[in-house]
Amino acid sequence: MSYVDGFVLAVPKSKIDAYKAMAKVGGDVWMEHGALAYVECIGDDVPYGEFTSFPRAVHAKDDEVVIFAWVVYASREDRDAINKKVQADTRMNDFMTDMPFDGKRMIFGGFQSFMALEQGERG
Repeated sequence: MSYVDGFVLAVPKSKIDAYKAMAKVGGDVWMEHGALAYVECIGDDVPYGEFTSFPRAVHAKDDEVVIFAWVVYASREDRDAINKKVQADTRMNDFMTDMPFDGKRMIFGGFQSFMALEQGERG
């Protein structure tokens, strides 16, 4: 099964275009270095929960939107090797000094897949 890095973060609405530009470059970089998939999603139906929620998890402010993103790799070993290449890729430098979001409030982690279903794959 594949390996997935997942991310949740809050982006100021005024910086969403800058974030989308960063995500486009990031997606190109990850895919060129061997990622199987790269997905970025902007929150559309993410209510602020009473106890837990995506907005609460990243301390989203009223003027921010929640981003949910993930990168898919063939394995944990591939992920580790690809991420080393991504970190060394100079195309990411411009964004590291002026990120369009607060990286301290980003949640991320690596996950081992145990099931994946796609339309047409069952039966």
